[in-house]
Amino acid sequence: MSEVWCLVGTVLKGVSSVRWHELEHAYGSAAEVPGVLSRIAWGDARVGREALDDLSLWIGELAVFDATVAAVPFLWELAATEAVKCRAGVIRLLQTVLEHGNPPQPKVQLQAHRAVLSRRATAAQLTHDRDPAVRAAARDLVAAIDSHLSEPCCHV
Repeated sequence: MSEVWCLVGTVLKGVSSVRWHELEHAYGSAAEVPGVLSRIAWGDARVGREALDDLSLWIGELAVFDATVAAVPFLWELAATEAVKCRAGVIRLLQTVLEHGNPPQPKVQLQAHRAVLSRRATAAQLTHDRDPAVRAAARDLVAAIDSHLSEPCCHV
């Protein structure tokens, strides 16, 4: 139970230590990712959803990128923080990251997948969340993690 620990104030604490301007997402520089993560963390339901939609396009829906690898730990924090209004969507984005690759950059793909896989225990905890949408998304993510563990990308 210790992995679901995030409280508002500690969420995204290390985001400023990442050199986002040196990272890339689907449309170029990842310099704007910290602001989008902040809107997901502290925005109301509409603002959070809109920011999550943008982030999904940038780091997961088309392919995974080095910005994806850097963002995944923060996504896990957001998924585990009850104050975040779009946690089920964050969990679905983590599953999307796990399901997408980047064949020209196999190391980036492996790092992104491992970043999601490394927090299976958190996903399992979230299957017992009070929010039914979070529980359902977490169950789907746990199933995706379990099936992904047997795929070749994890054994590179």
